[in-house]
Amino acid sequence: MPVSQHTIAGTVLTMPIRIRKADLHSAMFSVPAAPTQHLIDYSGLKVCEYLPGKALVMQMLVRYLDGDLGQYHEYGTAVMVNPANTQPRRGPQALTKAAAFIHHLPVDQEFTLEAGRTIWGFPKILADFTVTDGNTFSFDVSAGGQLIAAIEFSNGVPIPTGKAQLLKTYSHRDGVTREIPWQMKISGLRARLGGARLRLGDHPYAEELAALGLPKRALASQSAANVEMTFGDAHAI
Repeated sequence: MPVSQHTIAGTVLTMPIRIRKADLHSAMFSVPAAPTQHLIDYSGLKVCEYLPGKALVMQMLVRYLDGDLGQYHEYGTAVMVNPANTQPRRGPQALTKAAAFIHHLPVDQEFTLEAGRTIWGFPKILADFTVTDGNTFSFDVSAGGQLIAAIEFSNGVPIPTGKAQLLKTYSHRDGVTREIPWQMKISGLRARLGGARLRLGDHPYAEELAALGLPKRALASQSAANVEMTFGDAHAI
């Protein structure tokens, strides 16, 4: 198979895109399935009901430290969905096959903004980030002078990690839903029940999250000190 390339801001990127070092913090929230489905109806995907009438939404911050797209911060809202073109599954076991649909994805650098939109159809916008990394980790993200969200994390307990995971993510842009294959390998993983305090602002993204009943207590939270990722080309579904 020929190697694909993309030219972004005059720079030629050869696929797959490699992230050699990043760290992440994420929190998982249980939300009503019906309004969550309404929120992502435009994608054609179906939320994964891990419990009757309940869906899962992730809030996450990734700091990209060394990779093909440079250094940047990225905040994401991801909804767990059933894989495209499959019979919808329900119940806790359905989560083992679920994938993430990226609904929000603010970043703080122009290059990754263009790359994310062009290569994968990610809904990236420019935003401003403030990160506090001390005894407790917290961040806030704003766009256009309006706060989207702020999250404070408590420390988790160490969790063993295994081999690299092959994952599947979905995006939607310009009327097209795309599937993005990627691989992630992590170390320095810590997790706990609860452990994240979310505060919403007045940005339209915050209003969408509030319509799902957020902020509320997180089901669980996690952090990873070292993350390596590889992203392949997207394809329309």
